[in-house]
Parts: sequence; C-alpha cells; structure tokens
Amino acid sequence: MKVCLAGAFGNLGKDIFKVLVEQGHEVIACDMVEKPIEGIKNYTFKQIDVTKKETLEHMCDGADVVISTVGLTTSSSKITNYDIDYQGNLNILNEAKKANVKHFVYISVIRANEAEDVPMVHAKYLFEEELKKSGLTYVIHRPTGYFYDIVKVFRPMIENGKVTLLGKKTVSANVIDTIDFADFIVKHMMDENKLYNVGGKETYSYEEIARMCFEASNKTPVIKRAPTWLFSVLASLPKNKKNGKWAVIKFSKFTLSNDMIGDTKYGEHSFKQYIIDSFGGNK
Repeated sequence: MKVCLAGAFGNLGKDIFKVLVEQGHEVIACDMVEKPIEGIKNYTFKQIDVTKKETLEHMCDGADVVISTVGLTTSSSKITNYDIDYQGNLNILNEAKKANVKHFVYISVIRANEAEDVPMVHAKYLFEEELKKSGLTYVIHRPTGYFYDIVKVFRPMIENGKVTLLGKKTVSANVIDTIDFADFIVKHMMDENKLYNVGGKETYSYEEIARMCFEASNKTPVIKRAPTWLFSVLASLPKNKKNGKWAVIKFSKFTLSNDMIGDTKYGEHSFKQYIIDSFGGNK
C-alpha cells in the first residue's frame, strides 16, 4: 500500500514511518526537513511547507491513504496553531482530494472539542470538523499525551528539587509511548470514519508521576500546588503574547488541570519503566 506521511520526521512521525516500512508499505515521506532514520532507506521524500500550498502539489499522487501528524508544538511569534494545525492540514486535505485519495488519518489531541480558548487544541478540533465533512473516509486519533512529553515537563522541576502541580484536585492521565501509538495508527489506518481516544495501559495521577520521577532520581519528593489562574496570568503577559508562548502556556494549563484519559488503552510499554530508565534511578 502507498502511504503519504506528513510530518514524517517528527517524534511521532518517525515511529509511524518505521512501522510502515517494517510492514512493507511504500512511503512518501513529507516534511520541511529530511532527517536520517536508522534502517530506513527506500522511500520518496517530498519537502513541504504546509503554509505554502505550492509546495504540496502532487505530494499525494498515487497514495492510498494520507497520515498527518502535522502540528505546531512550540511557541512562535510568526505563525499560529490556526496557520499550521488547522489551515496547514486543510491544505494537505485539499491536495489529497485533488489526488483522489480515499482515506485520511489525522492525529489530533484528547478532548479536542472542549477547549475553544486553547489554540493548540481548538485548531485541531476545527480541522477534525473539516475532515469529517470532506467526503473522504477518515480516522481521527486523539492521544492523551506521550511518555517523552511528560518527562520533558517534569525533568527540570525534578532537577530543581521541587514539582509544582496545578490546582487542588487530583488529575490523571494514561499517556502512551509513541512506538505503541504508531503501531496502533498503522493497524487502524484503513478503518472507516472512526475516532479513537487513545492512551496507554497505565493510568497515574500527576502526583504519582512526580513521586515516581523523584524516586527514580533518588531524591526526596517535594510537591507543591499552584492555583490554575496563575497560568492565565502568565499567558496574558505582553511578552508572552508577543513571542507566542501564551499558546503553549494555555495548553499546559489545559493538560495539567484536566484528566487526560483515553478509553482505548493500547501498548506494551510501561510508563513507570520509562520514567525509571529516563532518570537513571533504581530498576
């Protein structure tokens, strides 16, 4: 099967890429920059910028399915999530329709329909709606979050010896390893008009995650809590508005103050073991 993979060299994209190649699929790898991936040689690379429609021309030609992991995950003073997550993916979708592609797989985010004030979430939801009415059969994946992202958030706090959580209520998540998620995506890429809320098999509260990180680091747990409104104040600061960090702050507030639990639980990798391995502590 011929697969057009947009965002092929990102963290999730490269894991999807590996699964596709291992299973013998022909891959058109589309991204802004081509990067070497160990063990992968035979594929077609297409350099794209999703904000420039002309770079997308013919990217989907001959493809049976398009998989898009495209999204803005960092702050930017020049582009927004609506430019990338919404309009950029819409540009890819329109190109897929021109090429008569029948199936489209999109990687969104858990609870995408619940956060109109969070651009990193709402832009994805807007594209979901466009995809649903496109006429193509679709699969929408709403992951809960990824192992590496959670560790990335907690690592600097662990190194500083103190973790600050948001709000007073207990908030939990069942994040998934991108390797497991990639396998699930490819396994279900030809499903028809499905939406999956996907997470891993282990569910932990953020306090439990913090304690596991401290234990793996052989440090005494110090956990404090800050009011959720503090992030709203940070997001409204002029400097954060100017450099685009406000969107990331709003996303952090959303994910750290709401349960992120997918009812489709998948994967073999343990988040607890990932934490132990990441911090190099007791095994």
